[in-house]
Amino acid sequence: MTDFTLARRNMIDGQLRPNRVNNAQLLAAIADLPRERFLPAGLRSVAYADDDVPLGNGRCLMEPMVLARLIQTLQPQPEDKALVVASGPGYGTALLARLVKSVVAVEADTGLAGSAEQTIRQLGIANVRHVIGKMEDGHAGEGPYDVILIEGAVQHVPAAIVGQLAEGGRLGTVIAAASAGVLGVAQLMVKEGGIASGRPIFDAGTPALPGFAPPPRFTF
Repeated sequence: MTDFTLARRNMIDGQLRPNRVNNAQLLAAIADLPRERFLPAGLRSVAYADDDVPLGNGRCLMEPMVLARLIQTLQPQPEDKALVVASGPGYGTALLARLVKSVVAVEADTGLAGSAEQTIRQLGIANVRHVIGKMEDGHAGEGPYDVILIEGAVQHVPAAIVGQLAEGGRLGTVIAAASAGVLGVAQLMVKEGGIASGRPIFDAGTPALPGFAPPPRFTF
């Protein structure tokens, strides 16, 4: 039987700290949150592996190091309002919920969304609102947001989501080409003076999310 408490500690000491995840509040949240609870029973033994966990239908639970570094880069604050796009099984949502005032989680897959809502409720996390809808649209109704996390790799960040950033807001995701085997790059976007600009943070082999292809270019 897997000792999940030990596995969680080994993940922090062996995967996160050596890769510059050092924010005390984030590490405390990771140490307290049972990552295995966000996976089906048959996958819980690999919850703390140094890799993405495939969930079917092109979706996965993001690799612990990549997710933790993205969240750390976003510098979540206790008064922040956050949006998680492609929230999947809910682990990233639950982590952010420990660090900010409120989280809106947007997911298109009703099965993943239902499982995430149930797990988060069972863990007593009460500052999350779940929304089922097109992930590439975000959720403008409760924006703007201080923090936006897109939990997976995308070819581009839709303008609709960028437009939901508050002034001074931060957006984190992995940008990756559609080509298989091409390494993506984690990006941080910051909105200043009404303009959002991005910079690369680190390389990441995160699988691409469905629905985030760039708009077609017009040719003449």
